[in-house]
Amino acid sequence: MIIPGNLDCTIERQCKLLGLSRSTYYYEPCCDDAFNLAMMREIDQIFMACPFYGKRRISAVLKAKGHAVGVDLARTLMKRMGLEAIYPKPNLSKSCPGHKIYPYLLRGIDIERRNQVWSTDITYLPMRNGFLYLTAVIDWYSRYVIAWKLSNSLDGIFCRDVLLEALKRGTPDIFNTDQGAQYTSIEFTRILMEAGIKISMDGRGRALDNVWVERLWRTVKQEEVYIRD
Repeated sequence: MIIPGNLDCTIERQCKLLGLSRSTYYYEPCCDDAFNLAMMREIDQIFMACPFYGKRRISAVLKAKGHAVGVDLARTLMKRMGLEAIYPKPNLSKSCPGHKIYPYLLRGIDIERRNQVWSTDITYLPMRNGFLYLTAVIDWYSRYVIAWKLSNSLDGIFCRDVLLEALKRGTPDIFNTDQGAQYTSIEFTRILMEAGIKISMDGRGRALDNVWVERLWRTVKQEEVYIRD
């Protein structure tokens, strides 16, 4: 039981037990303001039409529309949304230092049957008051979405959850991802290895290898998200 007069003392004791500072206890996370959320929606629509646009060109388009969005803000919002211009470059989807990068296994392979190759990716979804991240696992041959999940953060937990859900419905020969930290993590790759699945990761010059998932995102957004605005 907490006595009102001793509330500050109790809070201080709890912070010490948890190894937290008092400022952390009283911290209230700030929400994105309406302008940033509106610009993120604009950026998503621009990027969906021109996925090869980087921060400078997106900033230029927004300015042409009358929005005061400089290169720095465009970069910040794109990073928060998990967007990166699609084009061959030295470092695609930087992974976390220390994570193992697996070779690309799909060069020259014909996709001839179901469960031969699965792939996954993450996209940003604008909401009325904020945004969410959507991830899905898709079969390359049938274009069937095997499993999907929403999250309010870009951590790797929801990526692993959707992978485990997909594996309840089958097992592919090869599982292909980009080199993002969510997919190069030990926890994610261990699930694949324990299931006897070969791991493939996009490498240099392979920016369009995840085209089937990208087409899925475009369909979802054009037919289910923005058409309802």
